[in-house]
Amino acid sequence: MKTHWKQRPEGGGLFALWVIRSIARYGGRPLARACLYPITLYFLVMRAPERRASKEYLSRVLDHAPTLWDVARHIHTFAATILDRVFLLSGQLDRFDIRTSGLETLAARVDRGEGVLIFGSHLGSFDALRVLVLTRPHLRVRVVLDIAHNPAITRLLDALNPRLAADVIDAGQDGVSIVLAIQEALSRGELVALLVDRVEPGDASVRAPLLGSEAPFPIGQWLLASTLKVPVVLAFGLYRGGNRYELVFEEFGERIDIPRRQRVDAVTQLVRRYAARLQHHVHRAPFNWFNFYDFWHGDDAAAQHSGSALPFADNAASGDPAVAGAAAGQRDAVGRPG
Repeated sequence: MKTHWKQRPEGGGLFALWVIRSIARYGGRPLARACLYPITLYFLVMRAPERRASKEYLSRVLDHAPTLWDVARHIHTFAATILDRVFLLSGQLDRFDIRTSGLETLAARVDRGEGVLIFGSHLGSFDALRVLVLTRPHLRVRVVLDIAHNPAITRLLDALNPRLAADVIDAGQDGVSIVLAIQEALSRGELVALLVDRVEPGDASVRAPLLGSEAPFPIGQWLLASTLKVPVVLAFGLYRGGNRYELVFEEFGERIDIPRRQRVDAVTQLVRRYAARLQHHVHRAPFNWFNFYDFWHGDDAAAQHSGSALPFADNAASGDPAVAGAAAGQRDAVGRPG
């Protein structure tokens, strides 16, 4: 349980993904969803760390002691969103009932030519947020993702929707290049999406209350937002069962300002505010939590920077390790079990 999440192997590779894609493509969604049951059983039986992590998390969020059925439902929910990626990314939106909240405010910013940082998490389907590109063609969403870290997913994305694949900002570049790419995209009035809930090895982080205990959260993304002086919007793509999704967009800040003299307190308060919103939506959709590792303690082996040593960047090209690392740390924006 103490293993860092990045050290866990993926549950399947290119072959498995293309098999499920083929079943979904030629057999339809009902047949493909039937395949989720043996997949769930596989993870339930063969992936003990994920099973234990699920049970530990569910014990925090449910009002009863989690059962094996609860764990199976948790894993099945994750598998369902992975399957739906095939349909969502290929533009088959007519298969889904997608409700949105807060989209009008976000779209208005884009209409005014404002670049916006979209902060997502592993709560629900991050891919569901990409339907914005399909429903509103004038919006351009640039997802920060290391294309070399997960080549199977990258190739699948390219096959399903070359436009979305082309809009990925490669986090495999050096940190300064990533930050500059983000800055250029924002200057063109584009949306740039990053994940802000997982701590990468070596990332600077602070701890914030979440579901009864303090958990580590990265700080680099918040330093990046402060440096670039652009609006920050939180996004949650919650899976509601069947073919239903709820996309929630929340304005977090017109501008993120982290004063030099109060940087420790300022960053800590930002992370705590974010953790509170994350917890709010966790309670709304408890089986949408897709961090299948010990989120609260599993990253203790990673480098944890003390609050008194928080790094800071004067500008986007400063090369600051926390700011650059925030972008370079977006290894799994397309998703992996754990």
